[in-house]
Amino acid sequence: MTKIRVRFTKHGAIRYIGHLDVMRYFQKAIRRAGINVAYSGGFSPHQIMTFAAPLGVGLESDGEYMDLGLEDTAPDTTAIMDALNKASVPEIRILSVRILPEDAGNAMASVFASAYEITFYDDKKVLCPDKNTIKRLLERCSLLESMIYHKETKKTSRDIDLKSFIYSLYLKDDDEDKPTVCMTINSSSSDSIKPGFVMEYLCSLEDIKLPDNSLMITRLDMYTQSDSGDLVSLGDIGVTS
Repeated sequence: MTKIRVRFTKHGAIRYIGHLDVMRYFQKAIRRAGINVAYSGGFSPHQIMTFAAPLGVGLESDGEYMDLGLEDTAPDTTAIMDALNKASVPEIRILSVRILPEDAGNAMASVFASAYEITFYDDKKVLCPDKNTIKRLLERCSLLESMIYHKETKKTSRDIDLKSFIYSLYLKDDDEDKPTVCMTINSSSSDSIKPGFVMEYLCSLEDIKLPDNSLMITRLDMYTQSDSGDLVSLGDIGVTS
């Protein structure tokens, strides 16, 4: 069995489709595309398919990943990408297909960090901080030794230091009136944080309350960590053919 890694986008109305529905979508798209996918054994065989960290409902992405097992020993990655794009909807585009080395970890287990861009929805613009305010908040944040955020889940409630899990945080340099915050943060299974946590903390520095559903969040890419500690895009692992 040969393993490949597929990088794809998720934009438009598809951002409201949950992870399980995305899995079912690709199962059907793979059959439509005629991909020689490998199946598991047993009484209920299923396509050998693994996704990286699931994307939250309502978020868009330029860097989603899916690992597939193929029966082909020498797959044509360009032909697979073209076939999947022909079988796909416009909101989901296949950006690359790579053959993984035998020792590569699967997409889900490999994720260590994610990069995001965050802007504000137009209809919330009046209620949200402007570019100068965001710039000031980021400057204040850079001087802090710690960023304590109270994280609550259905089962636990605890304080975490966001500073330990943020690898980059800055304001995008562009001519747009609306601010765009760029960040790379931890997405590992044990220490993951959400971009919304960071934005809430930033605004709390000046007692600014973000309106509900005011953030437009786009995941740009996902990374694994090399032995030397560097971040490596999941899309840079493997080779094309």
